Amino acid sequence: MRPPAERSRDRALDRSILALAVPALGALVAEPVFVLVDSAVVGHLGTAELAGLSLASTILMTVVGLCVFLAYATTAAVSRRAGAGHRAEALQAGIDGLWLALALGLALAAGLGLAAPHVIGLLGADTDVARHATDYLRWSVPGLPGMLVVLASTGVLRGMLDTRTPLYVAVGGAILNTVLNVTLVWGLGLGIAGSGAGTAVAQLAMAVVLVVVVVRFARRERVSLRPQRGGIWASARGGLPLVVRTLSLRLAILLTVWVATGLGAVTLASHQVVNSVWGLTAFALDALAIAAQALVGHGLGAGDTARVRTVLRRTLQWGLGAGAVLGVIVAAASPLLAPLFTEDAEVRRAVVAGLVTTSVLLPLAGWVFVLDGVLIGAGDGRYLAWAGMATLVAYVPCALAVRAWAPSGAWGVVWLWLAFSGVFMLARALTTGLRARTTAWMVTGS
Repeated sequence: MRPPAERSRDRALDRSILALAVPALGALVAEPVFVLVDSAVVGHLGTAELAGLSLASTILMTVVGLCVFLAYATTAAVSRRAGAGHRAEALQAGIDGLWLALALGLALAAGLGLAAPHVIGLLGADTDVARHATDYLRWSVPGLPGMLVVLASTGVLRGMLDTRTPLYVAVGGAILNTVLNVTLVWGLGLGIAGSGAGTAVAQLAMAVVLVVVVVRFARRERVSLRPQRGGIWASARGGLPLVVRTLSLRLAILLTVWVATGLGAVTLASHQVVNSVWGLTAFALDALAIAAQALVGHGLGAGDTARVRTVLRRTLQWGLGAGAVLGVIVAAASPLLAPLFTEDAEVRRAVVAGLVTTSVLLPLAGWVFVLDGVLIGAGDGRYLAWAGMATLVAYVPCALAVRAWAPSGAWGVVWLWLAFSGVFMLARALTTGLRARTTAWMVTGS
């Protein structure tokens, strides 16, 4: 029996975790909800359109995902300084992150808009699917600066232990995206291009609202809103290892889409739906990782390593439990979800098979995401970069085997998701778990 004082501390920590994780959940699921809405609206246009959306959204999310350090590194930097009592310095780091996000967003939007047909062509889609993918990508990239500014501003607010504001903005953005998609795709008959345009407008609107909130925080602390060259460079340098880490994840996702493309249009369309649901559950579990990031950053900034260890233990317990609950929900709901996305009977069967497969492995995902959040909050990006590349190396042979030997249709989706959510996630669990058992990542101070 554990002492009452220890149980009381755990209950207090649980309240802190949930106070951060529950609002963070709403903000995190905004992007997969955007993809789910786009998939549901576009899916009823036809299988080729849905397959095109799969390619285009994967490319777009790969670019955004590579820039996720704008949120993660900002959260770690801001939370450490805030935990040490240096609020003005914390917000200055956040303002520099916003300027970096805007510059990157403008450059990437211009480059991706010009290169869209060539990038899509590398994934080997047929002419019809490639045309729809290009249309969606070109109409959605104007929203890319907004997406990156949303990442950076959300990181600032998380570092200040404010996850409620991003929640409210995310809910508003999801509603706006839904209205715009239905209006532009079906009301005005713009097809898949309307879906991309609606998403871009919603992302830009979210960015404007979040920037206004961060600026108000900064003015209260008399922080300059001008870009600081040294601060921007520090943000970029600190985020570089997380870019490498995220690159390994995105390469694995791109490899998975390439494999699905080679297994035919039915498998690719089914993969889009399964991947959308997986993204929703993954971001839901990642809400616990966000709580871990902020609490670990504050704890290390304050020099309280004992509390950091407790945060690690409790968030891992929450991650495993939440993964198990979500797995049951996804498996039970899979026959109801498939008809929402397509009228093709073969695609529906493949979607159900893929969702059941992923549901079994969601507890493992919960473990992985929490460990990732703990190490990111500790600023242990260099280790995560090396570990990410090691897990990618472990996954590549499995993915190539699926491409070579898996059948098309439902069994192809099952094989593919066993490789991704099984082998790849297990490799991530091992590398992060071994690191968390040490003290090398527990560096204190601001």
